[in-house]
Amino acid sequence: MINNEEFHDEIGDNHISLNAKNPVREDAFNITDDQKIERIKKDVENILLTLGMDLTDDSLKGTPNRVAKMFVKEIFGGLNPARKPSASTFENGYKYGEMLVEKNITLYSTCEHHLLPIIGRAHVAYISKGRVIGLSKINRIVEFYAKRPQVQERLTMQIVQELQIALGTEDVACIIDAKHLCVNSRGIKDIESSTVTAEFGGQFKDEQTRRELLDYIKLETKF
Repeated sequence: MINNEEFHDEIGDNHISLNAKNPVREDAFNITDDQKIERIKKDVENILLTLGMDLTDDSLKGTPNRVAKMFVKEIFGGLNPARKPSASTFENGYKYGEMLVEKNITLYSTCEHHLLPIIGRAHVAYISKGRVIGLSKINRIVEFYAKRPQVQERLTMQIVQELQIALGTEDVACIIDAKHLCVNSRGIKDIESSTVTAEFGGQFKDEQTRRELLDYIKLETKF
């Protein structure tokens, strides 16, 4: 019979998510960022000491503080709802009625199973139903949801759902192609594989519309 530890190891090693939303506690923001940094700093110190590292070495002295600040303010900053970017939209005054595609958005996230990087590209598209959104806002939405412990399927869905709410339309799609270092650098150590996920809403569920999106993504951008 499999025990709880083996069960949770199996979930993590197979990159399975049991939650459609990021599993954040209700009291997650009862303390300040500075308080979190101090707590994490001590935890990182303990990890390094347990591993046998000499924290009096000049190269390591600042590591616990650097890691703590990076966790709170950078790679996991998207957990804090206060950092959520404004998704202001505008009337589609020029009546553009075709698909808009923002492709090759650089994506950095962190696998929630091993806390190792996820690196890839996001391709986001929508068809306006009267509202449009600034191009940089799409990038910022991708970045916000990526900056947290994640699984790629959930991230893909969150980007689509956020834009559907902002734009007032179901006609939003997102495709992500990313490498997971928990696969590439440990475990199976397959450096060539990448993971592709997609979420199609509204008109993008139609095969012809979806094919048009894929053709746009394949276009080579030249300058």
